[in-house]
Amino acid sequence: MQRAGRHGRQPPEGGPMENGVGQEPGTPEPPGPAAPRAPRSRPRLVFHTQLAHGSPTGRIEGFTNVKELYAKIAEVFDISPTEILFCTLNTHKVDMQKLLGGQIGLEDFIFAHVRGETKEVEVTKTEDALGLTITDNGAGYAFIKRIKEGSIINRLQTVCVGDSIEAINDHTIVGCRHYEVARMLRELPRAQPFTLRLVQPKKAFDMIGQRTRAGKSPGEGRVASGKETLRLRTQGPAVLEEGPSLSEEEAARRVDDLLESYMGIRDSELASTMVEAAKGSPSAAQLAQGLDSVLGEFAFPQEFVAEVWAAVCHPKGDKE
Repeated sequence: MQRAGRHGRQPPEGGPMENGVGQEPGTPEPPGPAAPRAPRSRPRLVFHTQLAHGSPTGRIEGFTNVKELYAKIAEVFDISPTEILFCTLNTHKVDMQKLLGGQIGLEDFIFAHVRGETKEVEVTKTEDALGLTITDNGAGYAFIKRIKEGSIINRLQTVCVGDSIEAINDHTIVGCRHYEVARMLRELPRAQPFTLRLVQPKKAFDMIGQRTRAGKSPGEGRVASGKETLRLRTQGPAVLEEGPSLSEEEAARRVDDLLESYMGIRDSELASTMVEAAKGSPSAAQLAQGLDSVLGEFAFPQEFVAEVWAAVCHPKGDKE
């Protein structure tokens, strides 16, 4: 994983929201001691969406995480949520820089990329690294985010960025996180062929005429007018918050680059989480302890944690 509500106006606490604009509450409460407020419900926000290969425009609301988002999109277009491989923001193209992550700008236009053709590719691992960067959609599908030039995979013309990895040697990996898939691929023995079953996003060949007649898609090329975003959470309600500062965005990019270098994955939300943890850690050792408690399944090596801490707290190599 941008777009802001109308000039970032905050609604009254507990008041309803529509498209990021606060609505005035109804009858004011009579004067007197303030009554305890009920827990704030999820903000009511409406987003526009299309299928990336071409469709009418739909409206979705009332989701707090990626799985619920996919379910809402699927309901609008009468498809199964498992048909959705990933979503991009403000472009129908397979643009890995515009992937939907854990944050959505209040006026972002969501394009859903759905399952297309399935293909099987035989690969022989002649080097330790295949040249793949893996990410996932947060709802069970890992897919290819980057292919390194000159790598083993780069020489296979049938493998493309955006392809979902459905199985390795007939062993399904649907439901696995991206770091698990990256680990499986790293652990495959050299010189022994293996098979990847891939699913490519549905292409718009049968929709070219319609798209041309309609001109640019409604959300294509829109630019966010501010920084207020809806942050999706795995647990608990979605939260309306200000987007990251420029320095935080730059730190997250540096950490994302480190994730790719060390682990063969990219994950902007994971990078942002690590940036937050590093900002609150006075040393790399304390960062390692903090990451271990919340992200222990990654088993980050100590030298990697040290580089993350340095990239966030001392980006130019400054010394205390």
